[in-house]
Amino acid sequence: MTTQTLVAADTVDGLLAAAVAARPDAPAVRDASGAWTYAELDAWSRAYADWLTEDRGVRRGDRVLARVGNVREFTALLFGALRRGIVFVPVNPAMKRFHLNTVVPDCDPVLLVAQEGDDASVLRELTDRPVVSLAEARAGAEERLRAGARAAEDTAPVRPDDLGLLIYTSGSTSAPKAVASPHAPIVFAARAIQARLDYREDDVVLAAVPLSFDYGLYQIFLSVLAGAQLVLTEPDRHVRLLGTLHEHGVTVVPLVPSLAEMLLTLSRRDRRAAPPVRLFTNTGAALTAPVIARLRAAFPHARVSPMFGTTECKRITVLEPDGDLARPGSVGRALDGTEVLVLADDGTPLPPGTVGEIAVRGPHVMAGYWRAPEQTALRFRPDPVTGGITLHTGDYGHLDADGHLYFEGRRDDLFKRKGVRMGTLEIETAALDIPGVTAAAALAPADGHDLTLYAVTELTPDAVLAHLGERLEAAKVPAACHPVDELPLTPNGKTDKQRLRREQHAHASKEQTS
Repeated sequence: MTTQTLVAADTVDGLLAAAVAARPDAPAVRDASGAWTYAELDAWSRAYADWLTEDRGVRRGDRVLARVGNVREFTALLFGALRRGIVFVPVNPAMKRFHLNTVVPDCDPVLLVAQEGDDASVLRELTDRPVVSLAEARAGAEERLRAGARAAEDTAPVRPDDLGLLIYTSGSTSAPKAVASPHAPIVFAARAIQARLDYREDDVVLAAVPLSFDYGLYQIFLSVLAGAQLVLTEPDRHVRLLGTLHEHGVTVVPLVPSLAEMLLTLSRRDRRAAPPVRLFTNTGAALTAPVIARLRAAFPHARVSPMFGTTECKRITVLEPDGDLARPGSVGRALDGTEVLVLADDGTPLPPGTVGEIAVRGPHVMAGYWRAPEQTALRFRPDPVTGGITLHTGDYGHLDADGHLYFEGRRDDLFKRKGVRMGTLEIETAALDIPGVTAAAALAPADGHDLTLYAVTELTPDAVLAHLGERLEAAKVPAACHPVDELPLTPNGKTDKQRLRREQHAHASKEQTS
């Protein structure tokens, strides 16, 4: 039975407080080692709050960096920090030293919490601030839990405009930068997404994408808003993903393409009836029409809801479940209470059907980039009349007459070739329509290289290009196709086109010297 979103204050800790008041004994979060009810999650978050402030001396406004993966302790540490006005900085354990060299000094944390072993060792080499293992943090919180929460907990309650999160973008095109996320925009975005997706109190929500990725992180907030159960799983358990869906009765599955392909591969080998998934959501990197069709065939009771977003405002559009059947390629309408525009290069709005830069206005727009005023001024631009902020996303697309958005790509993914305007997404979608092609990535012409396709397939390059010639006009057929065993992925599950570009350069250099 569908339930109303639980009412809470405009702070993240208020979301949890409302869930605890409404459903204290309901299951809240589960990982490989066990589960907590909402009352237990709340008690652990208070214990972590006491440990942070009383034992470690962390103060309001300080940053705490957490590099701990998809485990229950992440959720308790998150809520514990936020309920005391501490800024939480989630970092993916898969982030390499190259980017950590930038992230750690940039956020300037007073405390770092890491997984045991090499993860903690790497962080200790990058900072003179205290680095504690997750086991040490849990032991400290457990001692506080046994002692009972401090009575005078909130002498200065958290305000909606207080900074809550620093979420680092993936760094796929440049050095990672942190989106400064106050409580109020976080809560607004979570509520607006929940209003569109309607998670239910009897839902079991899977979080297989990293919690450091805002798509994964907001599964915590959406589940708490609905009073649902969140099931956490780590990358090393993805080969057992279908078993997880069956074992825990998962009903909502947020997907990126790599997870979708994994699920489809596993489902082909499994003779059991499909698990009770009722909803697949997708953002980060788009699921193509062929992949969505295969998901519907493998999970006949599930609906699919494509979405589009960026960390700078969390979510831009959400398409109603199965809305792609009537509007193929659409990523939905703007969230209620927000506005999506498509702008020309001079900043003027463009009419429906015309491709331009996607821009966003609304209470979900975050507070800019942490300690990066020039980059903030470039993307977060005040209206000269109203003073309201318009977020210029750097993504391109068009709106239809009814306000549905269609994503075309980043600026670098849109180009003209042989006098014809095109985008890599169109070429990748056509490649995935070819029987025998399971994944594809197109690289736009650049640095002396022509349009190139990388495809996971056993077909010959000539066969792939011939099939593309049947689906695309001649100018859109790549000059070359390179079959590969798999596409490289970023830690967030997106295709790593930077790495493909490096391989393209290496391949060309090898050919020149041979």
